[in-house]
Amino acid sequence: MDDKKLLFRIRNLKKYFPLKKRNPFQREVFNVRANENINLDIYEGETIGIVGESGCGKSTLGRTLLQLYKPTEGTVEYFGDPSTGGEPIQLQTLSVDEMRKYRRDMQLIFQDPYSSLNPRMTVGQIITEGLKAHKMLDTDPKKNQEYILSVMEQCGLAPYFVHRYPHQFSGGQRQRIGIARSVALNPKFIVADEPVSALDVSIQSQIINLLLDLKRDHGLTYMFISHDLSVIKYISDRVGVMYLGVIVELANTADLYASPIHPYTEALLSAIPTTDVDHKRELRILEGDIPSPINPPPGCKFHTRCKYATQICMEVEPEFIEHRPGHFAACHHPLKKREHALF
Repeated sequence: MDDKKLLFRIRNLKKYFPLKKRNPFQREVFNVRANENINLDIYEGETIGIVGESGCGKSTLGRTLLQLYKPTEGTVEYFGDPSTGGEPIQLQTLSVDEMRKYRRDMQLIFQDPYSSLNPRMTVGQIITEGLKAHKMLDTDPKKNQEYILSVMEQCGLAPYFVHRYPHQFSGGQRQRIGIARSVALNPKFIVADEPVSALDVSIQSQIINLLLDLKRDHGLTYMFISHDLSVIKYISDRVGVMYLGVIVELANTADLYASPIHPYTEALLSAIPTTDVDHKRELRILEGDIPSPINPPPGCKFHTRCKYATQICMEVEPEFIEHRPGHFAACHHPLKKREHALF
């Protein structure tokens, strides 16, 4: 990634959600540790996929990056403001009003296409809302109308949809409206929070191809959050695997799928269904449930479900280090390179 320009630099990011005290005499405050010591670089023009089990902190990471949640600790540096002469903006230090300046650069595509759209607003009003908030509308209403229709066309929406309401559309069409709302602001970065998980498989491919077309046409950078490894493989340039609030492995997509280093990644990849009867692959079933994020286990958080775990895994937290060029993992017992791809 040396030839690419850095867009975000995340260091030691933590996000805790305090729990309400059970009684007035309780002294200790318990926290849900949604994100723990996240270190991540995001480069312009790439799609970085974030994958993991439900509840591992994927969505929280995306929203904390966008400062919808303020980090408990750590830094989020943004390099996309040309007026600073290349100096990063410390997003975590900005107030709500100061952050508003950068909102148009960073957009979010929501998971649920049904609840993320205002049912009382037409498609045209939904797309126009962000433009109005950021004072991007032209004084000529005709130019505004032309721009809205052009954005709708890019997102596969017919012009006559502009005066219709969300309840008149299918799930796939609603998700296109949500995408158009984000793209209309001409952002640099979009967090796609499981944008296809609520859609039929046939519609999923249409939405993914739409996102790829928009990335090519507008030079977008994505953080694509999903629990579907097949989708992640298709759309992502790099993949980060999360477990219980931490990134346990990060690598280029081809390298990660061909030769995982962390046992958790190996287990996830072995569970991908395949229609190839000749492709023999051992299914590695993870026993037990994911531990509580309120009281995570010491050492490696995965040791309670890992068949390779030893005493050091239970006591010492593994470092997130580079095992191969561009391939990082946090494991005391990294897996050896496979001769054949798992997927």
